[in-house]
Amino acid sequence: MTIVPQLIVRNRLLSSLEPHDFARLAPHLEAVELPRLYELSSPGKITNYCYFLDTGIGSIVAETSGGHKAEIGIFGHEGMSPTSIVMQVPTTPFAAFIQVSGRGYRIQSIQLSHAIEESFNLRSLLLRFAQVMSVQTSYTALSNATDNIEQRLARWLLMCDDRSNGETIDLTHAFLSVMLAVRRQSITTSLHVLEGKHLISSGRNRIRVRDRKGLEGFASGTYGPAEDEYRKLIGSFGN
Repeated sequence: MTIVPQLIVRNRLLSSLEPHDFARLAPHLEAVELPRLYELSSPGKITNYCYFLDTGIGSIVAETSGGHKAEIGIFGHEGMSPTSIVMQVPTTPFAAFIQVSGRGYRIQSIQLSHAIEESFNLRSLLLRFAQVMSVQTSYTALSNATDNIEQRLARWLLMCDDRSNGETIDLTHAFLSVMLAVRRQSITTSLHVLEGKHLISSGRNRIRVRDRKGLEGFASGTYGPAEDEYRKLIGSFGN
């Protein structure tokens, strides 16, 4: 871990801060490598750090007492986690971890809390991001209830593509099945459907979006509202 000096960062939240607000945080930011499955927070446990990603993709996952899991949120260079700290809640009921490796910055939760108390603009920005995540989660629930598996997968791949800078998405079918709470065979079949429509190409543990506009049309209206909310409340989004 290294202390971050005053520098340009790729994280959209950090880079959109006013200079004096960034200066509040910079001495407390630590550069971190974020390998796949790196744990950002655990259900019910005190959250000691908040994370701002420069690259990579994070997942927020809900789990029942019976062990059933599903992804309810996704974030990357546009955001941070956990948002519970922004609302002065020291724990979260959800797990958050890295699904695609990358790098970013972490800050002790107590230091971020102090900075939020001292700066209305910082607090407002992070609350707006929490609103975006609320909208995203709501449309994930809508997609789960109304879309077929192929549409749900298309939406999810678009969300990953937004945070991948046009690079190949490295994910296994088994991991996808856990994130979407469907059988692995359903993921394999759905990927074949999207490939057959020439929307994506899929190799061993790798997926690339070939026709983004076509994929957006196929995903139905559940992709877009959260992204539009981000643009409205915070600024540019995606690649």
